[in-house]
Formats: sequence, C-alpha cells, structure tokens
Amino acid sequence: MTRDNLLFAIIGVLLGFIGGFLLASNISQREAALRTGAGTTQNLPAEHPPVPGNQAGEGGQQMLASVQTAMKQARENPNDFDAQVTAAKLQYQIQRYDQAIEYLLAANKVKPEDTEVLTWLGMVNMDAAHYDAAEKWYRAAALKKPNDVMVVDGLAFVLLQKGDAKGAEQQIDKLAKIEPTNQDLPQFRAKLAELKAKPK
Repeated sequence: MTRDNLLFAIIGVLLGFIGGFLLASNISQREAALRTGAGTTQNLPAEHPPVPGNQAGEGGQQMLASVQTAMKQARENPNDFDAQVTAAKLQYQIQRYDQAIEYLLAANKVKPEDTEVLTWLGMVNMDAAHYDAAEKWYRAAALKKPNDVMVVDGLAFVLLQKGDAKGAEQQIDKLAKIEPTNQDLPQFRAKLAELKAKPK
C-alpha cells in the first residue's frame, strides 16, 4: 500500500469516526461515565475547540480537509508546537484519543512547561480511560495552576474512577471551595459515597 493510499484509508476511517461522533449526545456522557466507569469530559476548558454539531455535506468535507491539513503539517514539522496542538485538538474532536495523545506528547516535548498541554494530556488520557496517565498529567498541571477548575475537576473524576476515595474527597472538597456551583459536584459526591460504602 502506497503512502497516498494509506492516507486515504486513514481519511476514510476519520470520516467514519466523524459520522459516529455527530450522532453521539454529549450532554449525558459524564453521568453515564460515572455510573459505568468510562471516561469522558463534560466541563470543557475555555480554549476547548467547539464540539462538532450537525455537520453534513460541505461541513463534513471541511472538517476532513482540516484534519488532513493539520496531520500533514504536524508530521512535516515535529518541532512546530502550534501544529502539534492543532492536530491533537482535531483528533480529540473525532474521539481519536490515542492519536491526540501522540500529538500532545510531541507538543509537550517542544514546550514542557505549557500548562494548557499538560491539562489537555490529563483530559484526553481520562477520556481514553488511561487513568494513571491522566492523574500524572493533571498533577503536573496542578503544580502550575493548583486552583484551576478544569484541573481539580479532572483529578477528582480520575481518582473516583480509580477508586481512590481519600484522594477524590480531597479534590472534591477543593473543587467545592473553588467553584461551589460546579455541576459535577453532586455526581462526584454520589460516586464518593458509593466508594466509601464498599466493604474494604
């Protein structure tokens, strides 16, 4: 298979993911994840790319063109921080989490201190159900932005998924102080209560 044919095959797979993603409901994912143990993100950071809506026809073609262009630029310019981040965000939009992580890791190599990338690595690993990795990156981000709502929220979620009741409770309490109206707090507290009720 030539490189061009491989690229077209990848694009075909991406189109399939885009179609499936457009049918998914983003509203109830977080609640379902807390019940089933699957990772997802409902509270998105301010810089998070828009979640694709009802994109058909030209919209889908534009999304495909954006993904193709971003992947090409990122591959050809491994030291281009912005190209790596852009490719990662587009991969994340179509739920290709492992590919998004690869681009984020490349961006992290270029700028290891960038807090946004650290937070994204936590979030994407969490959505990919790589909870140990997610905790690692969220904690790295927390060292730089200890009171960032996205970071604290993500850590609470990850620790709940890992069954770490004590660690999760600390993050939930912290989240309640930082943002008392955070919509995840009731779900987090319910999950925490379940963990505490389990026999040791």
